[in-house]
Amino acid sequence: MNKKISALTALGTTPAGADIIPITDVSGTPTTKKVTVTNLMGASPVQSVAGRTGTVTVDAGDLTDGDFGGTAILGFDATLNDQTGTAYTLLAGDNGKVVVLNNGSAITVTVPSGLGAGFNCSFVQKGAGQVSFSASGTTINNRQSHTKINAQFGVASLVAYADDVFVLAGDTAS
Repeated sequence: MNKKISALTALGTTPAGADIIPITDVSGTPTTKKVTVTNLMGASPVQSVAGRTGTVTVDAGDLTDGDFGGTAILGFDATLNDQTGTAYTLLAGDNGKVVVLNNGSAITVTVPSGLGAGFNCSFVQKGAGQVSFSASGTTINNRQSHTKINAQFGVASLVAYADDVFVLAGDTAS
């Protein structure tokens, strides 16, 4: 018996790889063809995740509530750049990193020109030496005109919202 596809009963379970799905090819003279579930999944733009085995299921709610069931999202952890001196000049390679500053004496972080809009970096004052930021051909803005990390174990971020124009935010002090 011939039926319109829209009149067919919905499948109540997950289709098997060999199940056939009718499709309408409209790239010329419209014709109805068949494709297996396996063929359709093979044509999917995302077929595997490097380094993963097994099945990863993502619920639509996961994309909005951030609950990935304890599974780490690759590429979202920052590389640490440990510094123990009393002076450090940021490099383009520090983009996206966490610079950990550990010294008992005061530390100066120089923010040079040329890092580019979108550059962002976080800083942790691990040692007792207070961290201060110094502009070199750049502008560093802070809503309270602060130029330092407040104290040991304080965290601050530096974000370039335009070429050579940065915002310093976080646990800051003057």
